[in-house]
Amino acid sequence: MFLESIGLALELLVRLDAGLLRIVERSLAVSGLATVFALAIGLALGAWVAVARFWGRGAVLALLNTALALPSVVVGLVVYLLLSRSGPLGFLGWLFSFPAMVLAQTVLVLPFVMALTRQVVEDAHQANGEQLKSMGAGRALRAAIFAWDERYALLTVAIAAFGRAISEVGAVMVVGGNVEGFTRVMTTAIALETSKGDLPMALALGIVLLCVVLLLNVLIAAIKRWRERLEVSAA
Repeated sequence: MFLESIGLALELLVRLDAGLLRIVERSLAVSGLATVFALAIGLALGAWVAVARFWGRGAVLALLNTALALPSVVVGLVVYLLLSRSGPLGFLGWLFSFPAMVLAQTVLVLPFVMALTRQVVEDAHQANGEQLKSMGAGRALRAAIFAWDERYALLTVAIAAFGRAISEVGAVMVVGGNVEGFTRVMTTAIALETSKGDLPMALALGIVLLCVVLLLNVLIAAIKRWRERLEVSAA
């Protein structure tokens, strides 16, 4: 049965099954948009927190680190409550829709982007921040300069954030409802098809998901090697 399921899964991939492609496209769209929004907010906030010194900064960092460990289903539950008819965002009517899934994954990935950005920029700031400060550079300027200097490291953060988004299942399951043709993505479809006993489709989606994650890791490794070569040539 296992070999037969593998064979049928490969057949679905080879003939580019329409249902499979729709799920993959929707997964890439949801996670891609969520990553873009999380980067737009998280890179700026993370870089600012790295260079800023303010009362309560330790508490902010503690909350940020706590948010990193939040299970995706908890994030989904919070977004669900916000978007429900009795919630503060209920007027949007987004529950069980594409925007709801994007919002849930954005909330999930945002602490990840902020935490890694803060660490990268803060390390650079500790090494050269005083020099820029003595030249009159303000916090915002220092944050922007160090973020640009560490752009290759932050590019790996962006890739890792997309990997975090596309591989999660809990948040999109809760707020999206796993509706066929509308809110079904790879992870939720794998869970559903496995429970239904449709192992070929689940395996085919699993293979695609593994390939996406593998590609992301290859990109991260390539960027690191490229950065090392640039540093060697600059030296």
